[in-house]
Amino acid sequence: MLTTRHGVRPLGAADLAEFLALAREDPVVNVFVDYRATTTNLEPRWLGGEMWGRFEDGELVAACHVGANLVPVQALPDDAAAFAERALTRGRTVSTIVGPQDAVRVFWNGVAATWGRPREARWEQPHLEIATLPVVAPDPYVRRSVRTDMDELYPACVAMYTEEVGISPEWGGGAELYRARVAQLVSRGWSFARYDRGKLIFKAEVACATPYAAQIQGVYVPPNYRGRGIATAGMAAVVDIVRREIAPVVSLYVNDWNESARAVYEKVGFRETARFATVMF
Repeated sequence: MLTTRHGVRPLGAADLAEFLALAREDPVVNVFVDYRATTTNLEPRWLGGEMWGRFEDGELVAACHVGANLVPVQALPDDAAAFAERALTRGRTVSTIVGPQDAVRVFWNGVAATWGRPREARWEQPHLEIATLPVVAPDPYVRRSVRTDMDELYPACVAMYTEEVGISPEWGGGAELYRARVAQLVSRGWSFARYDRGKLIFKAEVACATPYAAQIQGVYVPPNYRGRGIATAGMAAVVDIVRREIAPVVSLYVNDWNESARAVYEKVGFRETARFATVMF
């Protein structure tokens, strides 16, 4: 397939091996796109979008996931600018731009005048990793969620999402789809929670995982249980289980201004390895 201007073209199943080699140059930062590629075989109907690749002298040098989330992959400034130029030919179809800060900034600068004002832009998001045992003792009562937990778990997921993103995942008729997503994570064994006399007091999920890394999302403690060390012990338990049973490295990214969450992750043993940014529409 011929490449388009600036060497950018959509990738397909025939490009999977080359794409994975690119993504695995930094397998922890790129865990999301690695997971998406391996579970969809880069087929657009399963991706719900496209994966763009940029080539130089016939070699894949950068990529960009374009689905609900737009995610640059190993993109230097010239790569991000080329992806932005391609994006301008089709208009905005994504709800979020997220990934390494420098690439997101260059991409956003290229499309901002056309794509309109975002709902929010978060430019400072430390990307954290842990590849060792947690520093603090894990909470022994954190366990994988089961289907019968949904009455407690689902409202907590909605509350966390609303608090973090600023809009309910149920807005605009999205409740059924969001409930299905929560149930899917439960069925995969990727949802973890701690209960006290039947009440959920901590939860977290694995958003995506590969043989190299797992990315955590949705860390939440209800407001009336905060400040008691529940999140610290809970996250230590999640790290312990995930590293033993899912992937050897656990990662996440957090807003720079969220000092309480950052303090929890530091106590557990997470260390910053990159900076992310997120632009939300």
